[in-house]
Amino acid sequence: MIYLKLFLSFLMIGTVSFGGGYGMISLIRETVLENGWLGEGEFMNFIAVSESTPGPLAINIATFVGSSQGGFFGAVCATLGVVLPSFIIILIIAAIIKNLLKYGGVNAFLSGVRPCIVAMILATAVIMALDTLFSFKAVGSGFSPNIKSILLFVFLILLSSVYRRIRKKNISPIFMIILSAGCGIILFGAQPLS
Repeated sequence: MIYLKLFLSFLMIGTVSFGGGYGMISLIRETVLENGWLGEGEFMNFIAVSESTPGPLAINIATFVGSSQGGFFGAVCATLGVVLPSFIIILIIAAIIKNLLKYGGVNAFLSGVRPCIVAMILATAVIMALDTLFSFKAVGSGFSPNIKSILLFVFLILLSSVYRRIRKKNISPIFMIILSAGCGIILFGAQPLS
């Protein structure tokens, strides 16, 4: 039954993930691809949409994946699965332990987990960049640069750098998302969903 599988898969992801939505992306990607729920390209599109919509990234991805596999109830099951562990952990922490960070063991645990989270986020970013910019899926697979994607990537980095240098502050992420979406429509053309 797809609803139970969605719930349990996202429950596991929510339970073992630290670092918020970005830390979960690699686990969600692995689960989604392993179960054949989405292809690599579809998954990257879901991430783009999840980034563009209001709300936490992991919850948005879970909702979109659940919806794609089981409609409304699939979305509810996947979302509940990814949210429930954090909700329970926060309730326990709030009810039982106050000033948790004053304990050396907790700080040591978090200090050990942080590098892992950074590595998972970085690895996911590199994998997505290689696939998007160079159509590189795995070692031994073909390598063909996507000129439009590379040009768009370079343009956005240059725009951000120039803006930061001139205005002495970072460009608005909302503006960058809207600009990227517009450029994507112009460069790649609006294609109907299949």
